[in-house]
Amino acid sequence: MVIPKKGRRLGGSSSNQKAIMRNLTISLFKNGKIKTTVAKAKYVRSFVDKLITIAKKDNLAARRNCIRLLGNTEAVQKLFNEIAPGMYQRSSGFTRIVKYKNRAGDGAQLVIMELLIK
Repeated sequence: MVIPKKGRRLGGSSSNQKAIMRNLTISLFKNGKIKTTVAKAKYVRSFVDKLITIAKKDNLAARRNCIRLLGNTEAVQKLFNEIAPGMYQRSSGFTRIVKYKNRAGDGAQLVIMELLIK
């Protein structure tokens, strides 16, 4: 997982960005939806789609690859047992981002990001 020098960035170091991406993804897999900012949701969406595409293969190599990328076996177990089988008919577009409201402190646009499980 390489963080590009150009393009979408969340600020901070690359290890900080990786941690944000992993933590938001784990929360999304565990709860089914999360509330976050627009920038973070768009940043995480591609990572989540890649993980679900890998999980749809459902073999040992795919499971190990997801554990390596996420670092959380509980989330990977839920991904393979509940989320990926529900996404079998879809080829892409596994998440939905719905605008929610502006945050009171700094006025940032909040969104609800959810998985589209059947």
